[in-house]
Amino acid sequence: MSTLDLTIIQTELDWHDPAANRERFAARIGALDTESDLIVLPEMFTTGFSMDAPGQAETMAGPSLQWLADQAANANAAICGSLIIEEDGQYYNRFIFMQPDGAFAHYDKRHLFRLAGEGEHYQAGSALPTFTLKQWRIRPMVCYDLRFPLWSRRRQDDDFDLLIYVANWPRPRHHAWETLLRARAIENQCYVAGVNRIGTDDNGLPYAGGSTVIDYLGQNMVDLGEQDGSAHAALDNAGLVKFRQKFPFAADADRFTLER
Repeated sequence: MSTLDLTIIQTELDWHDPAANRERFAARIGALDTESDLIVLPEMFTTGFSMDAPGQAETMAGPSLQWLADQAANANAAICGSLIIEEDGQYYNRFIFMQPDGAFAHYDKRHLFRLAGEGEHYQAGSALPTFTLKQWRIRPMVCYDLRFPLWSRRRQDDDFDLLIYVANWPRPRHHAWETLLRARAIENQCYVAGVNRIGTDDNGLPYAGGSTVIDYLGQNMVDLGEQDGSAHAALDNAGLVKFRQKFPFAADADRFTLER
């Protein structure tokens, strides 16, 4: 398995303005000076974290899916982030994983944020997929999922190499964001990418960013702090495999079954 070149992009989001947000991210993707295999955008990157599902939702044939396909083809990289999606009369906070050839997969956010009433507006997902890119096994997660370690847990029959959390995680709970991302990397002996936003949304919630890539030792490889920008990290599979072989903690892990 080869190195995975990963880029994370952190910025403000224009409230309920998909066209402006697509333009913003297109400019940042176009300005990248390092080739990437995978580019990660935040949660609800076209709208901000909104409970106006009927007013903001797109379909899987909508402009943002086509935009993702175009951007992935132009960058020759997979691109992922979450969108508000309507399907069969239900609304989802849906993580989209778009590849350069136009093939895509998705994950619907499982844990809906109770404090914002997200479960009153969106349908929770039940599937726990693993995406594959250059033989890397990638597990997608969305924001509040970070607080539930069993959902993110490596198992012998369900393994992965990289966890990705896309988020709109607010400043008042920023310490939890930093702490839990590191915990997920250490306990799963995997790489973790966490991509948040900055700025203040139209609900008055401020965001402190902290988008980062963490290695399997729990050490930050890159951390954007509160800056508007991007960062690149080269993930090394050989080192990951060697570490897991030297410290086979997973062999002693508790066995469990998830009820979804």
